[in-house]
Amino acid sequence: MINVEHLTKYYGDLCAVDDVSFEINKGEILGLLGPNGAGKTTIYRILTGYLTPTSGTIKVKDYNIIDHFLEIKGLIGYLPENAPIYHDMLVFDYLNFVADIRGVAKDKKLTHIKELADLCNLNEVMHKTVEELSKGYRQRVGIAHALMGDPEILVLDEPTSGLDPNQIAETRDIIKRIGKQKTIVFSTHILSEAEATCDRMVIINQGKIVANDKLSDLKKSLKEDSFENIFRTLTREN
Repeated sequence: MINVEHLTKYYGDLCAVDDVSFEINKGEILGLLGPNGAGKTTIYRILTGYLTPTSGTIKVKDYNIIDHFLEIKGLIGYLPENAPIYHDMLVFDYLNFVADIRGVAKDKKLTHIKELADLCNLNEVMHKTVEELSKGYRQRVGIAHALMGDPEILVLDEPTSGLDPNQIAETRDIIKRIGKQKTIVFSTHILSEAEATCDRMVIINQGKIVANDKLSDLKKSLKEDSFENIFRTLTREN
């Protein structure tokens, strides 16, 4: 579904992503783990067409990100860490606005918005402005935005950052439900977050991949009793 091939990105002399390669299978929930500054967001911005790589490439289905970034954008719904939502709009009006931008057909728009409101548990706040909402609800609006137009792939950058435990649990549940129908890749620096949600982990540190496997296999290869300590060492803040 997605192939990241020898991806490298420099910002001046700083190498943010260093010769990274991995695959994401169709229907998989993949967790991209690592500390802040590891290179996760840079990979997402290249995948979603906001940045060009210094070298290497990303292929989505039969499309290359260099030559076909518009086609790839049409396949992906993207939620950045800080969701770019208009706070003065009612939730319904905002989703209606996004539906128009994403080209949702007029005769299907209301049904699609209702489906997303149900999926993201937004029905009770559709009449409120975004600025009235808790951060948890704002994140759900952002997820609904990313899902507008029914993209095949959902990319979530730190979707539970700054949420309280109840909001985190609710967001995890939404991601799991979406994962039954779509390919999802999300980033986090919290091990328990990935354990509770993803099928496979790619651990990245200082722009390099340090582990790539299913959680159960990682625990076996790294010795289960010390897995968390090893994870902290691999992804330690510098």
